[in-house]
Amino acid sequence: MKLIGSLTSPYVRKVRIVMAEKKLDYEFVSEDVWSAATTIAQSNPLGKVPCLVMEGSEALYDSRVIVEYLDALSPVGKLIPSVGRERAGVKTWEALADGVLDAAILARLEATWAGRSAEQRSSAWIDRQLGKVRAAVQAMADGLGDQAFCSGVHFSLSDISVGVALGYLDFRFPEIDWRGPHPALHKLFDKLMQRQSFAETLPP
Repeated sequence: MKLIGSLTSPYVRKVRIVMAEKKLDYEFVSEDVWSAATTIAQSNPLGKVPCLVMEGSEALYDSRVIVEYLDALSPVGKLIPSVGRERAGVKTWEALADGVLDAAILARLEATWAGRSAEQRSSAWIDRQLGKVRAAVQAMADGLGDQAFCSGVHFSLSDISVGVALGYLDFRFPEIDWRGPHPALHKLFDKLMQRQSFAETLPP
């Protein structure tokens, strides 16, 4: 398998963590989708990463699709329950964490994209997106409560997704203090960072 992505993309990091936890071998191909020389459209017409290219050149895209496929490849370290309410719960955690990333990235693009002048940037739009980030982090803290992991007593895709989202806030929005108001999330994050899969996928 070949994973096309960027080392700074949180969606790519989520896939890389899942691959590490599942002990899957793959080739990583670095791709800058913002470059004029990008060739990502040859594999993903949406022009986004991550993109997983399998033997025979068939491609999967969208991190949620990719991680579900990877979890089904091997029984090692099952991350997503197969059926029922438990499965829906894990996928809801993933959606919440991905929503943090979606909003944070929209805010960052509005603030930094070179294709827009300072006069064209909207502080109201940025504030709206960061408001979603803060609300979602609060929902994460409420959902975690005093549990050992997001979905109860077992490490799962819920924790990977939340850990990646919080790590992205540290990386791109260090001014957001999510640790102080949410000590249980802080404790979970520190525990996740002890895992090799998290430690080895920190963005450069």
